Amino acid sequence: MIRTYALKGEIARNGVSQKRVAEMIGITPKTFYVKMKNGVFGSDEIQIMIDNLHIKDPMSIFFAKE
Repeated sequence: MIRTYALKGEIARNGVSQKRVAEMIGITPKTFYVKMKNGVFGSDEIQIMIDNLHIKDPMSIFFAKE
């Protein structure tokens, strides 16, 4: 399960919008919001976010055991 609050923090730290992140990973903003709500992203999408948002500890965000 993805810690969406932590991902939102990384997005804000980078000064980009969720709409821009959706564009980065090649999906519509609506699909991004649904994925955030459900806490589920594909591995390719996760890797793009890690790279583009310079996430230093991706395990704590994308592979949380909650």
